[in-house]
Amino acid sequence: MNTVIFRTIAPLIVAIMAVFSVYILLRGHNEPGGGFIGGLIAASAIAILGMSSSVRDVRRALKFDPLAYAGFGVFIAGLSGLASLFIDAPFMTSIWLYLELEGTEVALSTPMVFDIGVYLVVFGTISAVALALEDERDGGGE
Repeated sequence: MNTVIFRTIAPLIVAIMAVFSVYILLRGHNEPGGGFIGGLIAASAIAILGMSSSVRDVRRALKFDPLAYAGFGVFIAGLSGLASLFIDAPFMTSIWLYLELEGTEVALSTPMVFDIGVYLVVFGTISAVALALEDERDGGGE
């Protein structure tokens, strides 16, 4: 899809989807959503960006290979489980930390860190597949 209208509106669509994916990620452990669906939305944004411009430009914008994001997500998710070993609890036991910031209570937790890891795994994996398919459609090779 290489129309002028699509190429013009795609960056706006991608920006909105990226912000929405982070919103879905952060509300995930209290309401429906979380790392998986947030990662899917973010990867869909990358696929839209790949359709509107070249795969080379998208890979340059990502800074790292999409599978590097996936690998880092696995590391983060595993690290969130290891935190429970420091309090002599079973692996993947939830740990919560409540911070008081300017009159607002902010809850930080290991499930949130795990969700961020899942988000990165899904984002990286699906983005790698989408970009590979786009690259193949465009003639392959960079």
